[in-house]
Amino acid sequence: MTTTPEKTSVQTPLTAPGEILHTGAADYPGLDEWRRLPIRQQPDWRDHPDFDSAVDELSSNPPLVFAGEVDKLKRRLAKVASGEAFLLQGGDCAETFAGATADKISARVKTLLQMAVVLTYGASLPVVKMGRMAGQFAKPRSSDMETRGDVTLPSFRGEIINGFDFTEDSRIPDPKRMVRAYNTSAATLNLVRAFTEGGFADLRAVQQWNKGFMDNPAHARYESIAGEIDRAVRFMEACGADFDALKRTEFYAAHEALLLDYERALTRIDSRTGEPYVTSGHFVWIGERTRELDGAHVDYLSRVHNPLGVKLGPKTTVEDLLALIEKLDPQREPGRLTFITRMGAKNIREKLPPLVEAVRDSGAKVVWVTDPMHGNTITAKNGYKTRQFDDVMDEVRGFFEVHRSLGTYPGGLHVEMTGDDVAECLGGSDIIDESAFDARYESLCDPRLNHKQSLEMAFLVAEALTQVE
Repeated sequence: MTTTPEKTSVQTPLTAPGEILHTGAADYPGLDEWRRLPIRQQPDWRDHPDFDSAVDELSSNPPLVFAGEVDKLKRRLAKVASGEAFLLQGGDCAETFAGATADKISARVKTLLQMAVVLTYGASLPVVKMGRMAGQFAKPRSSDMETRGDVTLPSFRGEIINGFDFTEDSRIPDPKRMVRAYNTSAATLNLVRAFTEGGFADLRAVQQWNKGFMDNPAHARYESIAGEIDRAVRFMEACGADFDALKRTEFYAAHEALLLDYERALTRIDSRTGEPYVTSGHFVWIGERTRELDGAHVDYLSRVHNPLGVKLGPKTTVEDLLALIEKLDPQREPGRLTFITRMGAKNIREKLPPLVEAVRDSGAKVVWVTDPMHGNTITAKNGYKTRQFDDVMDEVRGFFEVHRSLGTYPGGLHVEMTGDDVAECLGGSDIIDESAFDARYESLCDPRLNHKQSLEMAFLVAEALTQVE
């Protein structure tokens, strides 16, 4: 497969009383300034006959999340920034419409809850749980076009834009897909809320799931931590603890705010404050490929009140970082800004320290999170895109080492993972090798940790957290 160089393209939820958002944001000052700025990674579909009707439908639909939930998350992230909580962010690299089944959603949520229990023990702090779900349907690409043999077609940009099949009909960007993404996200969020509020997230049940993970002899090194957690849970039960915090949990939805037509159509004005919120998810982030200071993505998201993330690769400069803080968090609001570093295991110990040091010395209070997945992607001998579990964990260790040396707080973990028994990343205690890819490689874009690898990561990170002062 060959590709052409990247080019810049210019181009039913729950609510709460008193927190209904207005259905439109047409008159808010400056909100559409992004339309006049350089913009990357967007489909060329403004002339499509269904574009206006799709945007109109999204603009009149109810919000997927409401402002009160978003503000609560910001308060939770403020605790992370001050070292009083830890953030766990995980889910699919790119969601699919077909993957939004009850079984697959419950498996992802279950795995994140299992990881969170282990991390809560390791950090001795609350864990903010956030899924890469209910909106992660768009993916940036290194090229606008993809060539296979003599055929060149538009690149697959996620199911919110076009299809994965390498056919002309499938690869034509279709704005009606935005409406399907909205409906799929609404169904996903409703199911997640039912799970996390209806007893599925009971701490006692989650710990029983973790005990099942320990049955494999390969995980013997984690028995000590699992045993201590189990004794703590049984102690609470013996004391008669039966409070709501044991039975339910908060769970937030996050995705990359890549497709601005979708984000703009789902922006609403909060009737309490008169301020705009992106209501496609609680937390949105700006990717490494779209964080230009003079670009459309940074400008648009600087104007909404959601907590924001920014992905930072190894080429990030101190000047970039300080300018992003000034643009996205000029009021230095606790919980507003999260930096998600994706340096690669070979770069993390060299490239991250000057960035962390500069932010520390500037006085800005941001959340630092490691994404150990994207900087460690390789191609296996059989042609599959993959990652080595050991490389992923080495980047995590480097992240903790850097923050420990600088006296700053390593605030979170951002991983591409699934609750299914896939084979996409190599290694782990239950060793995955390339021979398993043909039968169990399911991702449409990037390789994910499977259920067992995700839990193994949680135990290893818990060990690191016990060493954080």
